[in-house]
Amino acid sequence: MNEKVQKLKDNMEQRIVGKGEVIEKMIISLLAEGHVLLEDVPGVGKTSLAKALADSVALSFSRIQCTPDTMPSDITGVSIYNSKEQTFQVMTGPVVNNIVLVDELNRTSPKTQSALLQVMEEYKVNIDGEDIPVPQPFMVIGTQNPMDMAGTYPLPEAQLDRFMMKLSVGYPNADASGDMVSRFLEGQLHQETKSVLSADDINEMRKQVKAVSIKDNLRDYAVNIVESTRTNPEIACGASPRALLSLIRCAQALAYIADRDYCVPEDIAEAAKLTLSHRIILTSEAKLSRTTKEYLINNILQQVRCNEATN
Repeated sequence: MNEKVQKLKDNMEQRIVGKGEVIEKMIISLLAEGHVLLEDVPGVGKTSLAKALADSVALSFSRIQCTPDTMPSDITGVSIYNSKEQTFQVMTGPVVNNIVLVDELNRTSPKTQSALLQVMEEYKVNIDGEDIPVPQPFMVIGTQNPMDMAGTYPLPEAQLDRFMMKLSVGYPNADASGDMVSRFLEGQLHQETKSVLSADDINEMRKQVKAVSIKDNLRDYAVNIVESTRTNPEIACGASPRALLSLIRCAQALAYIADRDYCVPEDIAEAAKLTLSHRIILTSEAKLSRTTKEYLINNILQQVRCNEATN
């Protein structure tokens, strides 16, 4: 693994027990300029993951706790009238930070959820006609409870499509749980995470990710995978052009963390698993037959082959 990525991962694992795979995927998304949606039951460490990432890279961090009465201005900010100067002053909201944790995103109304659409795509917020850029690097980490829990609103497709990955944290295994208890009893479980990289390091790593080469046959492979989601009879709505670009950038990040300056077919296939399943919509018949999105993506990867590169 790339030395800096390994350093960052090891530092986060000192605080988050038994979640190396999830940590690695979050780092991949950060380097690929993507956003992450964490879906799982309460208490598995979704918030701690986001905070550990921000602390490890010495980035500004904000947490937005979503409730049914959260307003869009609570996220983006407001314009306040200054009676002394007789002018309006823009007060930016918590979204203007490097790492933004939007906790329990699906517990707030669709109107408030839509407040994140612009900033996740354009990296700026508009407050009373004034565009306010967000600092770089910028990443939104959303968390949500499973949809069968009380008091949840389903995220619209436009919102889901802006997340590069949708991850499940899951319960730790027995060994990791035992380690967690030991750290808890020793008072070391919730210690602050020291920074090992800077914002400049992340921005430079992002530049290196963009420089990873992808040959034409691999580009065609990615295009064919996405096209197959649009023609599959069990998929009502296939992956969008944004999903294709996310797949490409994710594949570059996968190659980068493997310390390569070029992509291989396995990078494209793995990136497809990470970036496509939450973006497709199944037909009613597929839902009734309990077909999963992950199953369909795996089937597509078995059917679509990568052609050999030509010199």
